[in-house]
Amino acid sequence: MTSIRLFSTPAAQREVTPSGGRQAFLLLRTVFTIAPIAFGLDKFFNVLTNWEQYLAPWISDLVPGSAHQTMLAVGVVEILAGVVVFLRPTVGAYLVAAWLLGIITNLLSFGDYYDVALRDFGLLVGALALARLAPPASWTPRRPVSVGHTIENSDVR
Repeated sequence: MTSIRLFSTPAAQREVTPSGGRQAFLLLRTVFTIAPIAFGLDKFFNVLTNWEQYLAPWISDLVPGSAHQTMLAVGVVEILAGVVVFLRPTVGAYLVAAWLLGIITNLLSFGDYYDVALRDFGLLVGALALARLAPPASWTPRRPVSVGHTIENSDVR
């Protein structure tokens, strides 16, 4: 089967099975869409954990409101980040990477939770990989083009 794949055209390969890069992109986009939305929603319900325990005291002192209100705002940002990853993977991936860097900074400033910070660093690297694998077209919306339509025969002046 490998010899057939080596001698087939790239278009034929895409028709039968997606490339490894495309599969990796789809896996990462799925994870970085679902996870931020799920964790963001959980900031409102605290089913997975009490999220306030991960908020560094200096950040709680820095932002207005209580730690609970801060975590609700964090939840909203995470939900939005997941939606942006789904709609514009390149932009969303860099947004998630920056957000994870902030989370890592928060966790390291505790002098505790090093294991969670290391896990989040792995996620940050995954988010950067998603940004690199995302097709460039994800930066701008595509305009549909009809077959046979050219600039010469259009009403554009």
